[in-house]
Amino acid sequence: MPTRHLRLPGLLALVPVLLAGAAGLGARADDIVVRLEPAPRLALPGVADSNSPVVWQLVNGQWVVHVFTSAYGKPSIATGPALDRLSAARAITYTGTPPAGGVWIEAVVVDDAGVWFGYYHNEVVDPACGPDKVVPRIGAMRSGDRGRTWRDLGIVIEGPPGSVRCETANHYFLGGVGDFSVALDASKQFLYFFYTQYFEAGGIGVATARMTWANRTAPRGRVTIWNNGVWLPARSVRTTNDAGASVTTWTYPAASPVLPAVDTWDDGRGGVSVLWGPSMHWNVDVGRWVMLLNRAVDSAWTPGGVYVSFLDDLTQPSRLTVPQPIAPGTLWYPQVIGLEPNVGTDRLAGATARFFVGGVSEALIRFEQP
Repeated sequence: MPTRHLRLPGLLALVPVLLAGAAGLGARADDIVVRLEPAPRLALPGVADSNSPVVWQLVNGQWVVHVFTSAYGKPSIATGPALDRLSAARAITYTGTPPAGGVWIEAVVVDDAGVWFGYYHNEVVDPACGPDKVVPRIGAMRSGDRGRTWRDLGIVIEGPPGSVRCETANHYFLGGVGDFSVALDASKQFLYFFYTQYFEAGGIGVATARMTWANRTAPRGRVTIWNNGVWLPARSVRTTNDAGASVTTWTYPAASPVLPAVDTWDDGRGGVSVLWGPSMHWNVDVGRWVMLLNRAVDSAWTPGGVYVSFLDDLTQPSRLTVPQPIAPGTLWYPQVIGLEPNVGTDRLAGATARFFVGGVSEALIRFEQP
């Protein structure tokens, strides 16, 4: 099975961009200035080929930051007292059998009992299409030892039956869903997934799903998919395995993308312009959810810049503002990591934060409301 991505060489060109009240899909954001300013280089330990979750936790009375990076389907964890004082990355371990096809941990949320829940991108081969390209899926797992050891909880979102396309021009994927981040609402009622839908049948682009947070320990079949203003549930299917035992599997509907692609790999229009890989954080100073995105401009996923979009209400994901470019990036996986001691993470930041692409930061990102 091919490993996806590892990144193209090059440096990120830093440019300030004014987002002048960009009209959204059914919404309008206040004027927000986003500025990228050069900063001393800071690289996360390990190789980052996905979004890299960050978690702060008290350990023996001291605040410790935990950072996950993933590449080649193998996640690693590094710890330390600050982002610039991290240990070497070390491989995580599994209780039981790890998911086939590799794991890229893209989000981690800690519940009130101190249990860590990880959400991962997973890739599997479709036997009908051969081993050259893969089908991504989204799964969940849990850890009781601060992210060192994980137990798989199963796949929680995947493409619907019949959505795989063997003859696709997409260099990596036959369809499927993945490359995502999550957001837990303030009331801790729902966990929202903002992910990339890669199959033409439902529409390629950034899609949304959610799960009742109370179902986090048994998440299979619990995620509902945003489709034209309605949260559609998964369907259970009863089958019999080779041993004659009854088995329940789940099928998921297609989403209607909240940020649909302009031109896709197989739509026949001769071009590619796909925003993908959303990284989502709550910005306490802007008072908005902020999403950073990659853009693919051809079948080989050549990077076409870094984009930003804003959202004021998780329950209405179609109100994401029209994405605006903030940097002509040559790398993948842009994300924000907050600078606030013991608090700032990939999911929470303030007016000034670190701007990372592919696990490397050479800039601060500033959010201002003039």
